[in-house]
Amino acid sequence: MSKRKPCNRTVQVQRSLRSLLSTHHAAVIHIDPSGRQLMINWKNARQILSLIVANALCDIPHRWTIYIAGICVRQDGAQYIKAIEIRPDGIHLVEKLADVVDHFYEEVKEDCNPNHRVGMGWLAIPGIVSIPEAQLAALFAALGAWDQAVIAA
Repeated sequence: MSKRKPCNRTVQVQRSLRSLLSTHHAAVIHIDPSGRQLMINWKNARQILSLIVANALCDIPHRWTIYIAGICVRQDGAQYIKAIEIRPDGIHLVEKLADVVDHFYEEVKEDCNPNHRVGMGWLAIPGIVSIPEAQLAALFAALGAWDQAVIAA
């Protein structure tokens, strides 16, 4: 007769918290030079203020999809972003993301035209998610990335 697996409450709690994050489309966004960092719904660009969702995002490790973008404006006033998508190996806590992002952040910063660049930003989504660059630009626009960068510069 086969032996059943023992009940593992930790795994069950982590699974339910990941489901909660998936339901809320939770992500962390950071915009420089203002240093603004928010927890948002990446589908509709609204800020998430729930403590339960914040704890689910911060307290357990996740597989991450990270978008790093240079926020730019051409001489004719057209706004655009230069972005890359990275998926680090393994699972990481949100507090360790800065270590993962640093190298790629500088790489994107050097790739952007310094005369056009008005800021930088990144979006970290727990899970394996792919979003188009137009939606990423819309997220940064909804959070005022171009406006704050022009004022701060």
